[in-house]
Amino acid sequence: MVLPLAVGALLAGGAGTSAASSGSGPTAVVSMGDSYISGEAGRWKGNSLTNTGSRNGTDRAWVSGSVYDPAKVYGTTAGGCHRSDSAEVRSAGAIADVAVNLACSGAISQNVFRAANGGVAFKGEAPQADQLAAVAASHDVKVIALSIGGNDLGFADIIKKCALDFSLWYSYCYDDQQVAVDGKIDAAMAGVGKSVDEIRAVMRAAGYADSAYRIVLQSYPSPIPRGAENRYTQSDWSRLNTGGCPFWNRDSDWARDSLVPQIANRIKGVAAAKGVQFLDLRDMLQGREVCAKTSKLVSSTVPASAQTSEWARWIDSSETQSLVQESMHPNHYGQQAAGRCLALTVAQPASSGVSCKNTAGGDATGMYLTPAS
Repeated sequence: MVLPLAVGALLAGGAGTSAASSGSGPTAVVSMGDSYISGEAGRWKGNSLTNTGSRNGTDRAWVSGSVYDPAKVYGTTAGGCHRSDSAEVRSAGAIADVAVNLACSGAISQNVFRAANGGVAFKGEAPQADQLAAVAASHDVKVIALSIGGNDLGFADIIKKCALDFSLWYSYCYDDQQVAVDGKIDAAMAGVGKSVDEIRAVMRAAGYADSAYRIVLQSYPSPIPRGAENRYTQSDWSRLNTGGCPFWNRDSDWARDSLVPQIANRIKGVAAAKGVQFLDLRDMLQGREVCAKTSKLVSSTVPASAQTSEWARWIDSSETQSLVQESMHPNHYGQQAAGRCLALTVAQPASSGVSCKNTAGGDATGMYLTPAS
């Protein structure tokens, strides 16, 4: 019973949802995978130290006074999959008649696989590939965007460990976390590859030729800047208490210039091996990261703006504003940028691999592509 209910809810308000033969009906673009594509942190338009009211206009869930309704942004998935109204697939524009978001915050590869092939239900929903089968049967699916593998590597644990090493233990995290990543990455990439295979299997079973649609496999952006690009010194507590980016320069440099590229390059390899399009997002947030020198906190005198505000959610460890699970994800502005990246990518030949970057001082319309390195 979970499958039709989940898909029905996602398509509510979209064009024609009646059953149709495979490849007919309204066209659809589908997003699958984890929090970096589901829309986690889409509630926020920059970061503000103000904890009351609209938080200087950054909190899109604000109703009035001290009343907040995350469902304004996440709908029925508030507190769970966090599929926001500005998630990548919904910010991409007119790629297809209908945008279907099957991705779920916290998902690992097994949550994508079909149940019949090792897939595991997650947060009350059937595995995403099984949900895709229902969409493929009632729509003409043209694009499937996939972001997966980060939770298999333990992204959340890495962020937590590095933050604790800064704020509590006064030590670095890059060395032991690099060892941990190296020990997990082969299995994680195998999961990414199998996720692509599972999507292919579902689409073939629904009568689609591989050439009838495209899969866009994307990498992850860095939500924190290099140490030298951080506007707060690491010698005091401003990175923790003001900026919400409690990381040492050495660990920041590792994350930005070693970890994120390592994952991107491995995902690129999977895309090449599986014959799908690769979208490299490693530089998408350059200069727009949490605590970046070229971005600003929102305040009573500095309004929320895609041109000047940060494009990622800071770490709100004490949850003075909302759930900590939103930390270190592209926010409303970042998701609009990712949507533009997807639209630009789909306009390229399906065989191309591209990298998406932002224009300094611009908004999502300033995103542009270069060949993937």
